[in-house]
Amino acid sequence: LRRREILKMAGIATAGALLAHRVPAAASSAPEGNVLSGVQKSPLSTDQTPNSWNDITTYNNYYEFGTSKDDPHRNARNFKARPWQVAVNGECDKPGSYHYDDLVSPHVLEERIYRLRCVEAWSMVIPWVGIPLASMIRQFEPNSSAKFVHFKTLHDPSRMPGQRRRILAWPYEEGLTIEEAMHPLTLIAVGLYGRELPNQNGAPMRLVVPWKYGFKSIKAIAEISFTRKRPRGSWERSIPREYGFYANVNPQVPHPRWSQARERRIGAGVFESKKPTLMFNGYADLVASLYAGLDLRKNY
Repeated sequence: LRRREILKMAGIATAGALLAHRVPAAASSAPEGNVLSGVQKSPLSTDQTPNSWNDITTYNNYYEFGTSKDDPHRNARNFKARPWQVAVNGECDKPGSYHYDDLVSPHVLEERIYRLRCVEAWSMVIPWVGIPLASMIRQFEPNSSAKFVHFKTLHDPSRMPGQRRRILAWPYEEGLTIEEAMHPLTLIAVGLYGRELPNQNGAPMRLVVPWKYGFKSIKAIAEISFTRKRPRGSWERSIPREYGFYANVNPQVPHPRWSQARERRIGAGVFESKKPTLMFNGYADLVASLYAGLDLRKNY
């Protein structure tokens, strides 16, 4: 049964890479939700034009709410993202259960316009609002034994109906090296287009690592663990040949079932949508030093 589910999902992923973007008729064209105050512009933003609110909020991979791209937009409408708590544990001096406001309110919110590259070979440009993950991590005071950061999504099938299907071993999990987690580009996003983060985009808080494929940017974070041992992400455990731990955007390393040399920009015209994929999604100058001496073909 697991094998059938995985093969079915493989077909969905391939179709998602090939089919054109369809916007549901009921989607709003204007940003919705509560406006976030005190948001500052970031010098780390790209100068590329962001995708529309429609593109970003109706074309999502979020299997906790369904396997079609527009399922999360429909199925996450009644998800209650507040109140919210995050369990922090492992190799740190300040473990505990932290409320959302305790994690976010001490920090200045920044707008970071980042490129997003999906492993399915499509891309967007997204104006996130959030705080550097490094700033949040310092609150927990990880010790010298913390080599990795392990994240888990909320596990609640009553609120996330997709978790009732055995597509993956729930809850969704992902991880970073401590160096990746502390890098200035790594963001905890709590908003989009200056508004609170929509449910379908990972409310109330999600990870954004712009030089990696999108599946690394885990949504609805409910647990953060500091570990000595490298964690295995959900997709890595399910299909390790296709989804490695590092998952850095690399046009020279194809996915076993499609090329990664080019990408399809969601929302672009037919003759403008195909673009060459950039190493590290265009952030090589800032992050390549993290992987000095590492074989990026073997460590995909």
